[in-house]
Amino acid sequence: MTEEIKTTTETVVETPTTPTPTTVATGNVAVAQERVERTPRGARGGQGFGSRGKTGGRPPRAPREKPEFDSKTISIRRVTRVVSGGRRFTLSVALVAGDHNGRIGLGTGKAADTQVAIEKALKAAKRNMITLKLTKNKSLPHDIEAKYNSSNVMIMPNRGRGLIAGSSARTILALAGVSDVTAKFYSGTKNKLNNARATMAALSQIAYAHGEGKVEATKIGADEAVLPTTN
Repeated sequence: MTEEIKTTTETVVETPTTPTPTTVATGNVAVAQERVERTPRGARGGQGFGSRGKTGGRPPRAPREKPEFDSKTISIRRVTRVVSGGRRFTLSVALVAGDHNGRIGLGTGKAADTQVAIEKALKAAKRNMITLKLTKNKSLPHDIEAKYNSSNVMIMPNRGRGLIAGSSARTILALAGVSDVTAKFYSGTKNKLNNARATMAALSQIAYAHGEGKVEATKIGADEAVLPTTN
């Protein structure tokens, strides 16, 4: 006898309900939410967006002061010295410093490092500073000429022509603030240091002597004025 097994299938019908709106955070939105949940760096005492601004708690950097003299390097040479243990290399730097107002100086320095040699040359240039006697137009009062070793230079005033010079003479005259002059080298040497020394020797002819420099007039304020005394 065969038994028949009947299976019943129950069908569950769900009544439609109003779907609840869901928000899925993907992409940059999830990253932004994660950043918000984190503690700011400034709150932990580190570098970040602190209470002082975007610099991470650092105070604003103070503005740099303009140096008194402008400087320019004329030449950098490598000097070799032979010793018992071999060869030693050093750097020789020639530098010109001036204030574009009649003061000019030339200095040299030697060191194993370039920056140290430049600092030594700048100190020597400030030590050898001279003040020129210029006209109202910042030109020369008369022609000047000088010779140093194989270098021979002549500097002449030339009204309305600006600065006409080459080699080291142009650098020196520009930093000294001299205008309306023409410089001419009557030698075939191209040694920049010798040309610079010849130019400085020529300019020293119209420089103030030691202790002879002009003194700027100082204004006396109202508080410093001497009032007549009454008896």
